Amino acid sequence: MAATPIAVITGASSGIGAATARRLAADGYRIVLTARRKDRIEALAAEINEAGHEATAYALDVTDREAVDTFATAFRNLAVLVNNAGGALGADPVATGDPADWRQMYETNVIGTLNVTQALLPALTASGDGTIVILSSTAALASYEGGGGYVAAKHGEHVLAETLRLEIVGTPVRVIEVAPGMVKTEEFATTRFRGDTEKAAKVYAGVDAPLSADDVADTITWAVTRPSHVNIDLLVVRPRAQASNSKVHRTL
Repeated sequence: MAATPIAVITGASSGIGAATARRLAADGYRIVLTARRKDRIEALAAEINEAGHEATAYALDVTDREAVDTFATAFRNLAVLVNNAGGALGADPVATGDPADWRQMYETNVIGTLNVTQALLPALTASGDGTIVILSSTAALASYEGGGGYVAAKHGEHVLAETLRLEIVGTPVRVIEVAPGMVKTEEFATTRFRGDTEKAAKVYAGVDAPLSADDVADTITWAVTRPSHVNIDLLVVRPRAQASNSKVHRTL
């Protein structure tokens, strides 16, 4: 009897990460949830297990390379890695942006993805049919005013995915990049504006049906569950109301 395939999801404490965990669990994967907030991922693991699926929680900061390397020793082989941990801080112009915010976004989005991918690549290869998902953003493909730091970080993540795919072609590991546009989750914009819920609400004001975390999780799960010879190199997904990072239809 074949072992249940394992999927590791970073940043799984809320939003897209949590939604992806639920979807992949329902599709038959044993889920390993990682995030810094231990209480959140433990609660999610309990929810998934109570639904009759399999999940375990492991508190992890993806920017801590020593901790990531220790985590990786638990895996001899691994089917799926979803690099979801990341996020944005601030919306200041380049002229006045805080370098500390830029540094933190780069560390989380790019170095965090690099840390986990490097540490788990041997186990993904050993599985004979591994998949790496890198959740970037439409910010990885085009800039917008007030987004310089986040755009720079996501461009870095996009290039990481693109370069890795070139370097490991011929091995049994796929590299999939999913780049969502406007997604309304419970925390993304609020975190970006440091808890200012009024500013966060303005991001989505008047937009008819922005993407939800479940929409993106559905997209990720579809890409992961394609036949193993099929690679979805880059999948851009936006709500119908958004034509680009700077062109959004609002009903206000």
